[in-house]
Amino acid sequence: MISSVCVSSYRGRKAGNKPPSKTCLKEEMFRGEDSEKITINVGGTRHETYKSTLRTLPGTRLAWLADPDPQVSCDSEAATPSAELFFDRHPGIFAYVLNYYRTGKLHCPADVCGPLFEEELAFWGIDETDVEPCCWMTYRQHRDAEEALETFEPPDPDTDDDRDMPRRFGIEDCPDRSRSCCEIWQPKVWALFDDPYSSKAAKIPRGFPARLS
Repeated sequence: MISSVCVSSYRGRKAGNKPPSKTCLKEEMFRGEDSEKITINVGGTRHETYKSTLRTLPGTRLAWLADPDPQVSCDSEAATPSAELFFDRHPGIFAYVLNYYRTGKLHCPADVCGPLFEEELAFWGIDETDVEPCCWMTYRQHRDAEEALETFEPPDPDTDDDRDMPRRFGIEDCPDRSRSCCEIWQPKVWALFDDPYSSKAAKIPRGFPARLS
């Protein structure tokens, strides 16, 4: 907290001048801070910070706001320090973006999907590889799920689904027609529960107790 301290501006003036005026140190200090302040409105949420904070990440959009094009007239409204800049972007994500400038650590919100966070980072000119390791899995889980789904082959409508089902689950039908259907499938069904690594289908029942608990 800055305390209010008043000092005299008298510097040995000649006799006959007016009595020395007093200048409040607090006002002087705040005047210097206000000249470096910048207000950013993102999606209706106002954020106040210092230009020096935005300069910590050169080459980004916010760093450019701190040092705009010198050809812009200083008399224009956009160039005044008190001007409020508005961006129609995600206000919640911007709080994490601005915190990156303040702390040097980029965290990912848990309630926002990875593609949306990636889109916002691209807009503000921030590299996704700057995401902290503690949030990397949260940021990547959506993309990893999409890549995993791409590995599954789409079903062929020209094939018989009933006949092709055992092959998809890694269980080949026995060519021995002398045994009944129950005799053929009974040991395979038991293997699903006894040996979770016997086939792809055996991994599915293994996750049931965890979801029911």
